Amino acid sequence: MNLNATLLAQIVVFVILWWFTMKFVWPPITKALDERARKVADGLAAADKAKAELATANKRVEAQLAEARDDAARRLADAERLAQSMVEEAKGRANEEAAKIVAAARAEAEQASVRAREALRDEVAALAVKGAEAILRREVNPAVHGELLSRLKSEL
Repeated sequence: MNLNATLLAQIVVFVILWWFTMKFVWPPITKALDERARKVADGLAAADKAKAELATANKRVEAQLAEARDDAARRLADAERLAQSMVEEAKGRANEEAAKIVAAARAEAEQASVRAREALRDEVAALAVKGAEAILRREVNPAVHGELLSRLKSEL
C-alpha cells in the first residue's frame, strides 16, 4: 500500500468520523452539558435567594423578639406601677380609716368624759344637798329647789 493513499484514506475516515461526531454525538453532549450548567446556576441562584430570605426572616424574628421583650418589659413596668399605686391607695385608705377610728375614739372618750363630769356633778350636787341638809338639819325638797340645784350643777 502506498503511504499517500493510506494517509488519504485515514484523513477521509477521520473527516467522516468528525462529521458524524459533530452531527450526531456532539449536540446531545453539549445539550446535556448546557442543561447541567443551567441546573447548577439555578440551584446556586435558589441557594442565594434562600440565604437572603433566611437573613430577612432572621431579622424579622429578631425584631419580633425585641418587640416582645419590650412589650413584656412595658407590661411588667405597668404591673409594678399598678401594684405600687394600689399599695399607696391602700395605705391612704388605711390612714384615713385609722384617722376615723382615732377621731371616733377621741369623740367617745370626750363623751365618756362629759358623762363622767355630769355624773360627778350630780353626785357633788347630791353631796352638797346632803351637806346643806346636815347643816340646816332640815330636808331640802329637790322639786322646789330645782333651779337652785341646776345652777349649783353648772357652777361645779
